[in-house]
Amino acid sequence: MALILVVDDEFSVAEVLEAILTDAGHDVVTASNGRQGLERAREKRPNLVLLDFMMPIMSGPSTLKALREEPGLPDVPVVIMSSLPESTVAQSAKGAYVAFLRKPFKLQDVVSVVNSALRDDQG
Repeated sequence: MALILVVDDEFSVAEVLEAILTDAGHDVVTASNGRQGLERAREKRPNLVLLDFMMPIMSGPSTLKALREEPGLPDVPVVIMSSLPESTVAQSAKGAYVAFLRKPFKLQDVVSVVNSALRDDQG
């Protein structure tokens, strides 16, 4: 299937996402902050990134901006995750993401959003 990078500072959230996506047949790599996520993205070249909006060290919007500027990574689809309303997230993320996943999320929503983002990227 796809290689998915999960970037979230909450270990339990990253662990749950990894389990859900692995069960759905994907390979998953995790990172606990934006800087680490950017490093992993450079190393692994994921097919999709699930990115938490609010994180220490490097925020979701800063990470997203860096991904868009990184050679070889600007076209990797990014799903933003947050408990904030999407309208708030959209202002900071400037439309550079393909989907929004509201926390707390339902397990089936995660798989649906991921599969949709991967389909749209291949289409």
